[in-house]
Amino acid sequence: MHHDLTALRSLVRSGAASGRQAVEQSLERAQDPRFAPAFTRLMADSARAEAERPGLAARPLAGLPVSVKDLFDVAGLPTCAGSVVLADAAPATSDAPAVARLRQAGGVLLGTTHMVEFAFSGVGTNPHGPAAVAWDGRYGAIPGAPRVPGGSSSGAAVSVACGAAWIGLGSDTGGSIRIPAALTGVVGFKSTARLVPTAGAIPLSTTLDTACAITRTVRDAVLAHEILAQRSVTPSPAPLSAWRLAVPRTVMLDGLDTHVARVFDRTVARLQAAGARIDTIDLPLLAHQPAYGFSAPEAYAWHRDLIARAGDRYDPRVRQRILKGAELSAADYIALQRERAAWIAGMERAMQGYDALLSPTVPIVAPLLADVAPGEARDAAFFAANAQLLRNTSAVNLLDGCALSLPCHAAGELPVGLMVWHAALHDDAVLAVSGRIEEVLQK
Repeated sequence: MHHDLTALRSLVRSGAASGRQAVEQSLERAQDPRFAPAFTRLMADSARAEAERPGLAARPLAGLPVSVKDLFDVAGLPTCAGSVVLADAAPATSDAPAVARLRQAGGVLLGTTHMVEFAFSGVGTNPHGPAAVAWDGRYGAIPGAPRVPGGSSSGAAVSVACGAAWIGLGSDTGGSIRIPAALTGVVGFKSTARLVPTAGAIPLSTTLDTACAITRTVRDAVLAHEILAQRSVTPSPAPLSAWRLAVPRTVMLDGLDTHVARVFDRTVARLQAAGARIDTIDLPLLAHQPAYGFSAPEAYAWHRDLIARAGDRYDPRVRQRILKGAELSAADYIALQRERAAWIAGMERAMQGYDALLSPTVPIVAPLLADVAPGEARDAAFFAANAQLLRNTSAVNLLDGCALSLPCHAAGELPVGLMVWHAALHDDAVLAVSGRIEEVLQK
C-alpha cells in the first residue's frame, strides 16, 4: 500500500506485475465495506474489460486503476454531482477532457466517487448516501470514532487512501482536493486553474474551479498533472537548501488546534535541520481578502432554475449556501472581480522573494462524523467546521495560485497536511519543493 504508482508502473512495464492483477486488487479493496462508500458507482465489468486493452502497459499509467469524482462526465453514465436531483439526467455522450486524458494515458476507470452535493462544502458529508469516512493513506486505520474525510472530493481521497485507486480525479474550488488529502494522509495538488480544462464537469465557480488529482506521493502528483495538463513538468535537481521558503504568520497560523500546531512546528524544524532556509513573514494582504466569494453567485447562476423546480430535494446545507448567491448584485459582482485582480497583484508583489510558501493545509484535525453529520441539530457545528477547513486553502484559489498538500504526521497521529503554495504558474517550483520536502519527511 505504501509504494507508489510510478514504481508499480515500472514493474508492469517490465512484466514483473500485471495491470489486470492490479485492477482485481483494487476492485477487492473498493468492495471492502469500510471503503465501499467512497464510490457512488463501481464499474467492475468495464474496468476488467479496459484492463485487457492491448498496449496499455506501454502508456504512462500502464493500465492501473483511477477513480473519477461524480462531477465529471463519463461517457454512457449520468453525471449526478452527488445529488439525487440529477439521478435521472441523460447519460453523458462523451468523457470530460480530464477523464479522456487519464484514459488515453492508460488509466483504467474503476468507478465514480462520493462527493459533497454539487461540490459545495469542505467537510465531506452528503445526506443522499452512506458516509465515506477518513482513512489514513500513510498509516492505515484512524483510531477511534469515524471522522469526516473532508470535501468536496471526499470519495476521491478515500479511494486513494484505502489503496483502491492510484489517482483520484477531483476538483478544487476552495480546497476540495487539498482538504481531503490533508485529512486522509495523502497528496493533493491543485494546479493553476487554467492549465487543465474543466469542460464536462458541473461547475461550482467558473472563476475558481480547478480540475486536479489526489495521489499517494508527490512523484505521482507530477505524473498526474503532466497527464491532466498535457504538459511536461520541468524537473529540478536543486536541493532543499536552494529554495527560498517562507511561513506566513498572517491568518494561516491563527487558531490552529494543538495537534496541528505541534505537527506543523515539528515539520518546519525538521526541514530547517535538513538545510531548508525558511523565513517567518507577515503577509498582511491575507487578512484583507475581498469579502464576498465567487462560489455562491456563480453557483446560483447555474442552479437558479433547477433549485426553483427541485430545491426541496437538495441537501439543505448546500441549498442554503447556493441561495446566498442571489443576494449579490451584478454591480457588486463586477466590483468583486476588480478587487480580486488588485488583491492578486499585491499578493504577487509581496511573495516575489520566495519560491514557495508553507502553511498548515487546514487548521484543525478531521471533525468526528457524529458531530457534523446531516441534521439541523448539528448545522452550527457543521458550518463552523466548514469555515475552518476552507480558510487556508481558499486563499490560494482566490489568488489563482497553485498548491500541494502532503502528509506530515507520524504513525499513530491523526493526519495533518503541509501546504506548499504560490501564485499562478509557479506549479513546477511548488512540485519540486514538495518533492524535496517529501524526501525529508519520509526518512
